[in-house]
Amino acid sequence: MIGTGVGVGIVGLGGMGHLHARHLEELGAEVVAGADLVPDQRRRFAEEFAAETYETHEGLVVDDAVDAVVVTTPNRFHEPITVDALEAGRHVLVEKPLAHTLDSAERIAEAAVRSDAICMVGFHNRHAASMAMFDEHHARGRFGELTHVEANYVRRRGVPGPGSWFTDSDLSGGGALLDIGVHALDLALYTLDFPEIAEVSGVTRTTFGTQEEYADPEGFGDNWDAEAETYDVDDSVSAFIRTTDGRTISLEAAWATNREESMDFRIRGTEAGAQFDIGDTNIEILEAGTAGGDHYADVSLTGDASMTGYKKQDREFLEAIVSETPPTTNTVEEALTVQRVIDAIYRSSETGGSVSLAETSEAVERRTQIN
Repeated sequence: MIGTGVGVGIVGLGGMGHLHARHLEELGAEVVAGADLVPDQRRRFAEEFAAETYETHEGLVVDDAVDAVVVTTPNRFHEPITVDALEAGRHVLVEKPLAHTLDSAERIAEAAVRSDAICMVGFHNRHAASMAMFDEHHARGRFGELTHVEANYVRRRGVPGPGSWFTDSDLSGGGALLDIGVHALDLALYTLDFPEIAEVSGVTRTTFGTQEEYADPEGFGDNWDAEAETYDVDDSVSAFIRTTDGRTISLEAAWATNREESMDFRIRGTEAGAQFDIGDTNIEILEAGTAGGDHYADVSLTGDASMTGYKKQDREFLEAIVSETPPTTNTVEEALTVQRVIDAIYRSSETGGSVSLAETSEAVERRTQIN
């Protein structure tokens, strides 16, 4: 049990907080504390995990029983909780995105540099079986040089209810891009080993969430009332990213759009390609050859579904804590790169032109410090 002896506190006791708590207990850690502003959430959490509960995070991060903190709050509150926890010497796993704005994300990164504690960011899809199989075959050279990634995370109708924190830019920082597009973008950058980005071009749209007669056949956004609640975020985004060495990423993300749903992730290489659904267990490898005649070779691989991406990520977090070794994945530096690209997509949409992300000397120095 990798997490034996590690006391964990969860800040944000909704569905994600409970999911992490259950995984961490299964991995041997002890869930000792939880914090949430909502009394019913605190009561439910205390009953399920026999944990001490707090209304705010300040008491939790200085609780002597807490060695590590998991942050699953709305994006705006990632910074104060994560920074306070790191300054108190607590290890932190903060859910994606790193923060609601680039400035806030950079302050978290600076706090992580100052602290001796471990800080990881919750991009769990990197750890799904599909991605693990791709990584292994890529390491063996099967795909050759990677040239392009098509990343999709599209819902046909899946806008969170107006009035939730997801649709309030003050709390979320953005809409579909920061909620689900961030998963696809992170996975694409991870696939290309976080290359240096040269240029970003993107368009965000707010089309459906403000409609009074919004069709929602599956009831994703309960009690729809577009006039009564806050909705000032994007509900779709199209973006194109070019690296300094000529590789590219195309991104499509939407809470709502008039096309079929898709979590399709496609990777092109000079020797082979791959495709799978983000977070899925299986992967298809696409090749062509000449042995015995020109032919296509499509190979389907079925992965092990027993270890989900979420649980594997939580295991990596505990392993880093127990081994007292800086994490090799889900790092703050990587999450900061994702945040910079997101910020550039929003700026590109606002200005109507592409945005250059050529590294300044100050940014290079900051990245070196984080390493």
